[in-house]
Amino acid sequence: MVVEVRFNEWTAEGKLRQPIFLGVRDDKDAREVTREETSLQREPGSRSSRTTPSARASGPAGSTRSKHARAAASVESQLQRIENAGGDGEVAFPDGATLRVTSLDKVFFPEPGFTKGDLMRYYARIAPLLLPAIAERPLALRRFPNGVDGASFYQQNAGAKVPEGVRTAEVVDAKGQREPRFVGGDLQTLLYTVQLGCIEVHPWFSILDSLDDPDHAILDLDPGVGVEFADVVSVARLVKLELDGAGIAAAIKTSGSRGIHIAIPLPSGIGFADASAVTREIARRVVEAAPEHATLERRIRSRPHGTVYLDHQQNARGKTLAAPWAVRARPGATVSMPLRWSALRATLDPARFTLSTVPSRAATTRALWLGILQKRSANARLRALLD
Repeated sequence: MVVEVRFNEWTAEGKLRQPIFLGVRDDKDAREVTREETSLQREPGSRSSRTTPSARASGPAGSTRSKHARAAASVESQLQRIENAGGDGEVAFPDGATLRVTSLDKVFFPEPGFTKGDLMRYYARIAPLLLPAIAERPLALRRFPNGVDGASFYQQNAGAKVPEGVRTAEVVDAKGQREPRFVGGDLQTLLYTVQLGCIEVHPWFSILDSLDDPDHAILDLDPGVGVEFADVVSVARLVKLELDGAGIAAAIKTSGSRGIHIAIPLPSGIGFADASAVTREIARRVVEAAPEHATLERRIRSRPHGTVYLDHQQNARGKTLAAPWAVRARPGATVSMPLRWSALRATLDPARFTLSTVPSRAATTRALWLGILQKRSANARLRALLD
C-alpha cells in the first residue's frame, strides 16, 4: 500500500517528523517509491503550499532546531533594540519577510512590570518549541490591547487584511460559514498576533487537513473555590492510574492558572465524539474511585465542596485550549508548562513557571509534550476503554 504523507523533516534516526497523512495513492506502484529528502507537498505550486511554509531538511534534526534557534535569537535581539529605541520599528525575518511592531514599551503585566516587548521576546525565544505544537492549527485570539488589566475580547476571524506572510486559511465554522483564521506554525504569524495584543495562544485540537479528526483529547482539571493546587495534583495522579491501567500514554502540563491539562494522543479517524467519550470514561472512573475529591458536575454551584471538576467537554470541533509554553493573562505572567508525571508532588507550585523563568528550562520539556503526542495511542486500547 502506498500512502502520501507531508512531513517537516527527517530525524537523525531516519524517521519522519510531524508526518501528516494526505491519502492513499492507488495510482502508484510501491516499487517506484524512493526516499524524498524534502517533502514535495511543501514545494511552491503543490496543493499544500498555500497553507504550509517552505521547509527543507539539511541534516540531522538537531541542526534544524539549531537553525530555528538562531533565527529566533536574531528576532529576539531586534525586538530588544526596537524597544530600547522607543518601541516602534520593523522586524526582519531570515526568509526576508518583515513585520511592523509598535508600542513594545507598553506595560502588559503591571505587577512584575513586563512589557509588550518582553512578551514578544519570550515568544520569539520559545518559538522552536511552541511552533511545532501549534503547526497547521487554526488559532483563536484573546486580545488585550492595553495589557492584562485592560479590556479584552475574543477574535476568531482573521479579517480580510493581514500583513504579507502572515498565515491564514479559510475554515468552515460551526454554522457552516467559511471564515479566514490565523494558522499556527510560523514565527511571523505568532508575533503578529502578539502585536495585536494577544497574550495567550489558543490552538485547535486538529489541523487544517483534517479539522474533524483531533490528534489529541484533553481532560481539563478545574479546581473549585478554595481547592488547593495540591488537591489538583492528587486528582491528576488518580487520572494517571486509570491511564496506566488502560495502557494509554498522556502528556501533562499546568494550565498556567490553577488547573492541570492532560492530553491523550489519538489515532487517526477517532473523531471528536469518541475523543470526548474517552476522556469522559476516564473521568467517570476517577470520580467513582474518589467522589470526595473529583466531580463531573459542570455547574459550579452544584459541585461538591472541595472537589476538582474533570472537564471532558473541551473535545469538540473549534474548541481551543492554551498551548504548551503559552503565557496566560494572569498576574505574574504565568506559563502553561509541560511537566514530567514524576513532578506531581504536593509541593508543586504552578506560579513558578513564568515568562521570565521558563525560557531557561523549557528545552528540557520538549519531549514531555511533543514527544508524547507524536506517539499516537493505539485505537484498540481506546476502544477497549469504551467497551
